[in-house]
Amino acid sequence: MPNLKDLKNRIASVKSTRKITKAMQMVAAAKLRRAQDAAEASRPYAERFNAVLGALSASVGGSDTAPRLLAGTGKDDVHLLVVMTSEKGLCGGFNTNIVKLAKARIAELQGKGKTVKILTVGKKGREQLKREYADLSVAHVDLSEVKKIGYANAQSIAKDLLSRFDDGEFDVATIFYAKFQNVVTQIPTAQQIIPAAYETDEDAGGALYDYEPSEEAILADLLPRGVATQIFSALLENGASEQGARMSAMDNATRNAGDMIDKLTIEYNRSRQAVITNELIEIISGAEAL
Repeated sequence: MPNLKDLKNRIASVKSTRKITKAMQMVAAAKLRRAQDAAEASRPYAERFNAVLGALSASVGGSDTAPRLLAGTGKDDVHLLVVMTSEKGLCGGFNTNIVKLAKARIAELQGKGKTVKILTVGKKGREQLKREYADLSVAHVDLSEVKKIGYANAQSIAKDLLSRFDDGEFDVATIFYAKFQNVVTQIPTAQQIIPAAYETDEDAGGALYDYEPSEEAILADLLPRGVATQIFSALLENGASEQGARMSAMDNATRNAGDMIDKLTIEYNRSRQAVITNELIEIISGAEAL
């Protein structure tokens, strides 16, 4: 039979845990609203920007004068995977799902004989990947001191990537992040950003516009901004996904703590009743003996 004092202490401990998870759920809910608004507000600009670049890319992509960021190096031997995760945990499978997608891509590329390099953004992704792929890591971006993700953070990451591309360190760069859909669903996503890969949009087709200066010159100026824009969008999507996943995880933890408290309380009451019954039996037996 469990000790009554131990049960009482355990009930108090679970109640304290429930208070913490409930508070974290409320904080995540407040942060989610801001992060979701930021992610959704960035989508129209990013989509239109990518559509214009897609139209320009379609018209000059095959020419000899196409910018290197669009045309690529002419090979795909070295791949740089930019894995974006959170700095903090307690957000369910958010980080694990992104890392799982990245690991699948690593296995696929290595199976084809490609060289893989990893750049991590966020501590949790680095912690998981370094267990198996520490030798593939080339850099890490620490955003733990950043209270609010801004475009400057994306520019800094983009500048590093572009510098590495110019130095010939890789042929293809792909970012991994979670696209926010709702509180319950965050979709792990892999998106190639170097060389630029844009879907064409007929509404933004080159036939509708005359560009000054040349399309190649405009692309040479816009493509680096396009890399930063895609990274910024991914960071915002990740931010909203993280808070949504944390809110959902803490809600589940709070409800599980409540269920455990109910079960422990029943067990405590049964044990207490058993102790009282035994004491009554001893008293009655003693009285009958007299």
